[in-house]
Amino acid sequence: MADDPTAPTARTAPTLTDGTVTLRAHRPDDAQGSFEQCQDPLSQAWTTVPVPYTHEMAVGFVTEMMPQGWVDDREWGFAVEHEGQYAGTVSLRNEGDGRAEIAYGSHPRVRGTGAMERALRLLLRWGFEEQGLQTVIWWANRGNWASRRLAWRVGFSFDGTVRQWLPQRGELLDAWVGTLHRDQSPGPRTVWLDCPTLAGDGVHLRPMDERDVPRIVEACSDPRTLEWLSFLYPQPFTEESGRGVVSASTELRASGKGVTWAVTGDDDVMSGWLGFFGLRPGVVAELGYWAHPAARGRGLTTRAAALALGHARDRLGLQHVRARIAVGNAASQHVVETLGFEHTGVERLGADMADGSRVDLAIYDLAL
Repeated sequence: MADDPTAPTARTAPTLTDGTVTLRAHRPDDAQGSFEQCQDPLSQAWTTVPVPYTHEMAVGFVTEMMPQGWVDDREWGFAVEHEGQYAGTVSLRNEGDGRAEIAYGSHPRVRGTGAMERALRLLLRWGFEEQGLQTVIWWANRGNWASRRLAWRVGFSFDGTVRQWLPQRGELLDAWVGTLHRDQSPGPRTVWLDCPTLAGDGVHLRPMDERDVPRIVEACSDPRTLEWLSFLYPQPFTEESGRGVVSASTELRASGKGVTWAVTGDDDVMSGWLGFFGLRPGVVAELGYWAHPAARGRGLTTRAAALALGHARDRLGLQHVRARIAVGNAASQHVVETLGFEHTGVERLGADMADGSRVDLAIYDLAL
């Protein structure tokens, strides 16, 4: 009996390429690359891959699960190929009515190469132009900065956090969410500030990370820190609180509102925190800082602030920098006065103190 020419034909992934990265249908020989990807700690931490993940599961993923998504018109998944090797998977999960959810995961070997950004640009262009999509939504576990930055680079908004939304191995985790519409340009819509490593005069500024958490906890539990900054660091200040300081530093940059650093000496041990917040691009930001108890009295904060002010002038293009310091905090006032800040006024009862009282804030300004 002849085939019915009107019978529906199972769909398969088309081949898309920009000359550097290729999106294509999954093949059986992708199983090894998929298996390697799913052994990676970052893949296990941020995705729903089963743990442990076997080679048999990888075979099923590339030969059954991904092809079936096309047959069902449920998920349009592509293998990413870069320099002749499997580099990961990207997909659009069909939500109907011109909507889809984007998903992506990379093999460790291509991280930092730009391959996945290229892959997502190909995928989104195909989805909007060939599939008629109107809106694509992005979800990620809260804290997955690599996913968020990649989504930002290809044009997704950041629309906030949804509590206990994404399932992962029996838990509901907090989720980040954003969207991209077909009439929006495929590029960043906001500023994501860099946090470069700076060095000079025996001091170093670098991005904060997990290794700094113990030192942050020590500093933010110290009575002298709390005497002047208790409104910033409620007690008890735990390891989770310390990780929150690290995360807040990244959030500040991701939102374009400021940049903060770990202050270190030549030993790379965190000796303080310093940075700019409340940033108005090209105009002004506020300077803030504290020193770890073991680093006080060495002039480290003053030298670190001088480095940061050069960055504010030369890289951030700021015209002036402000500082607000509790009246009575002579050590902190000495830092900005040494750097040439001018005392311009007082904010009455501007700060909460550890004992429940409020104190005035001295206002300083420096033209750059």
